[in-house]
Amino acid sequence: MRWESTQSVLMRFKVEQGRAKMVGMGAMWAVVVVLQVITMLTGVTGQGYYEVVLPNAGIATMHAAVTHLGSVVLLDRTNVGVSQLNLPDGVCRDNPEDRATTHDCTAHSALYTPGSNAIRPLFVFTDTWCSSGQFDANGQLVQTGGDADGLMKIRTFAPCGDGNCDWVEQGTQLQNGRWYASNQILPDGTQIVVGGRSVQTVEYVPANGRGTFYLDLLAQTNDAQMDNLYPFVHLLPNNQLFIFANRDSILYDWQSNTVAKNFPTIPGEPRNYPSAGSSVLLPLTAEGGFSWPEVLVCGGAQYGAYMSGNMADASGNCGRIAPLADGAGWAMEDLPHKRTMGDMVLLPTRDVLIINGAGNGAQGWGGASNPVQAPELYKPNNAAGTRFSTLAYTDIPRVYHSTANLLQDGRILLAGSNTHQFYTLTGNLPTELRVETFSPPYFGANPSGFTTVPGALAYGQDFTAVVKATAPTFIELNLVNAPFVTHSYAMGQRLLQLAVTAPADNGAGDYNVFSTAPPSQQVAPAGYYMLFPVADGIVGYASWVKIG
Repeated sequence: MRWESTQSVLMRFKVEQGRAKMVGMGAMWAVVVVLQVITMLTGVTGQGYYEVVLPNAGIATMHAAVTHLGSVVLLDRTNVGVSQLNLPDGVCRDNPEDRATTHDCTAHSALYTPGSNAIRPLFVFTDTWCSSGQFDANGQLVQTGGDADGLMKIRTFAPCGDGNCDWVEQGTQLQNGRWYASNQILPDGTQIVVGGRSVQTVEYVPANGRGTFYLDLLAQTNDAQMDNLYPFVHLLPNNQLFIFANRDSILYDWQSNTVAKNFPTIPGEPRNYPSAGSSVLLPLTAEGGFSWPEVLVCGGAQYGAYMSGNMADASGNCGRIAPLADGAGWAMEDLPHKRTMGDMVLLPTRDVLIINGAGNGAQGWGGASNPVQAPELYKPNNAAGTRFSTLAYTDIPRVYHSTANLLQDGRILLAGSNTHQFYTLTGNLPTELRVETFSPPYFGANPSGFTTVPGALAYGQDFTAVVKATAPTFIELNLVNAPFVTHSYAMGQRLLQLAVTAPADNGAGDYNVFSTAPPSQQVAPAGYYMLFPVADGIVGYASWVKIG
């Protein structure tokens, strides 16, 4: 445990009190918060801090996604035996194809509500082990594939405010079985589903009459330990896809299903499952016309570590590439900590958080050691060699099957970690059922928030946001979507920095900020985004905005 000074504890109280007021939670919540802060006393001043918000979620979180209602869908696999979260009385899953428990009255998915920290069991029938997904334009989570009886399945979850929503197994199935595939929402509102174990094709959901299409990249990168699983897929503003598998990458035209360009091989180790690096599309900015995309790939594992169980050092570097540049190539940088299974989160400050993972080994049951329990902050706009800093240490290691998701209040929700075939609650790296949050260093004593903000925006629409802040010199408005997070990859994750005017004080601490919505669905596929006000580097509470 790391101890804080009294001054630091009081600062944390002021931060949480300000956020409580912004969401209308009142004085009682502020009292609860200060008691939690004084009791916990965890974290490191200036480097962020952690808090266990749920001592036992009842399930190990293999997949996680934040809905536009603020709740978080937690999802495990079904073939793991009974969980510690019971389904409602009288509800059981009777599935003769389940390889662990054919009559199971426990949940393998749940809905978590930040703030109240309530957990509600959800019912999922077919196996979601190592599946994929993303939200559609209406905020419905579309979830695809899995193992065994889940291999061809399409499931949906439509968030609701009345507690009655649950998983729905669709009658339509995938055209190819997808286990360890990746999804990316497209400008036309469909999702492309790429790859999977022993699958070298892409397909679309809904298919709309389209079949499957062979992708040579997946065949060429399929080494002996299949390091091309969970490929990294990023939608670029020119309406093409950057697809990365193992160590190679292409520019893919999804409308013609052809390869537009091949990129150089990234130096170093394999980067995809089971070697498990991670990747993000760096923030797009209005200043650059949203037209200059860059991709960051960090971490991975030594080739052969997965097959042999060799606890070799993980990858110690990152590669960065501008796919639309002439002669695009990789610029390499060293990581402060060697890391496999790290999750990369785009922060409202336009920085990248690299969190979770291990320093040795690869993904798989018992396949890693030396957990890396301090995250890295990557500042993409700094000069090379000055971009990384190390943040606060956590007592909870999170390695295989763990997640990291950005919440509406700017915290990072950390869940999961199960390095075992079944739930194993003792021994080395046990199944982790605790859920915690990480509050990055951008929390200030006077966080900003919206007094007025549109709930929906058309492409290219001008709008005014009224932001409550304390004498700011500059306010950013940054849009961040909610990805589907699993196996060290946040599917569909993107951040857009909008054009803004200088804040104009209209009295009572309110500031008018004039801005313009993203120009097209190629820049921002239709759907729900968190709009964050960032006043002089201090992140405020986000509002959900529907774009499209």
